[in-house]
Amino acid sequence: MTGLDLNAFKDPALARGLVESIQKLAPASVRLMEVCGTHTQAIGRYGIRSLMPEGVQLLSGPGCPVCVTANRDIDTIIALARIPEVAITTFGDMTRVPGSTSSLLAEAATGRTVEVVYSPLDAISFAQNNPDRQVVFVGVGFETTTPVVAASIKRAAALGLENFSVFVAHKNMPGALEAIVADPALKVDALILPGHVSTIIGPEPYRFLAQNYGIPGVITGFEPVDVLQGIAMLVRQLHEGRAEIEIAYARGVMEEGNPAARAIIDEVFEICDADWRGLGVIPSSGYRLRPAYAHFDAVARFQPEVEPTLDHAGCRCGDILRGSITPHDCPLFDKVCTPENPVGPCMVSNEGTCAAYYRYYR
Repeated sequence: MTGLDLNAFKDPALARGLVESIQKLAPASVRLMEVCGTHTQAIGRYGIRSLMPEGVQLLSGPGCPVCVTANRDIDTIIALARIPEVAITTFGDMTRVPGSTSSLLAEAATGRTVEVVYSPLDAISFAQNNPDRQVVFVGVGFETTTPVVAASIKRAAALGLENFSVFVAHKNMPGALEAIVADPALKVDALILPGHVSTIIGPEPYRFLAQNYGIPGVITGFEPVDVLQGIAMLVRQLHEGRAEIEIAYARGVMEEGNPAARAIIDEVFEICDADWRGLGVIPSSGYRLRPAYAHFDAVARFQPEVEPTLDHAGCRCGDILRGSITPHDCPLFDKVCTPENPVGPCMVSNEGTCAAYYRYYR
């Protein structure tokens, strides 16, 4: 069946049964896309590509929130960091993402204040402890992190914290998926849907994919057997000529999602168009602050001067995020661009496709 030892799986018998089901039911040629960076890592780490029949192609999509942040947004964050009274607080991955001419890590080396935090609530504490600084939290991510950022903004409002603001670059996943499946050049047949995002939004926002485009989807978890189960359910749908949105991650995803998390997103943010690296501007795929919280918008507060945006010559990160090529097709991969010297964000984040390929497929 395969050279990979299925005894390495926690439940070898279940894994073997799922692989046999995939082998039996998979069409002669099929393109499945995972749209979660954690799935990308799991597929690489556990050798799941090597378990697939020859005609089953696993594509990696725009599932890394750091990676899909547009170059212009990175340049804007760097411009904010260059304002003397501003201290940037951010998750660690963002510090190494290259902008047009710099990065937050490079700015920190010149003396700018860049603090790595583990939660936006840590940024609130930093602002409280540094009343002489204007503290900007870099808000990126999908529906998984958006509720926590919304809660931090509400907390800052309740505290009357005037030296805290947020750079908002949050995005929602369904809009990007429509851009993917509507692109005839990509020819995606089915989607492995993100477990973390779906714990918040549930399956309903994906149903248009099946109803309007005939694209099956399965929400699945992150253990290797979870991923195999999701793939097995997808190929069964394709074999039976069905297009539905199914849940294989019932221990984490409920039909209604998380109403409380969605409510706090809706209270603080409203839907807007958003610019995605590799996908361009996608209507109704992003978030901005509602008028009641607009005074926490860092860009509106400081109006930074942003340098002209320059794309890095040869970097194919955008095409990789669309699933139109793999990292091996990028001329910079494992040559100029490595985790120690990343040219694009796909090599920076642990959820990035290039980082996964560098670790598992070199």
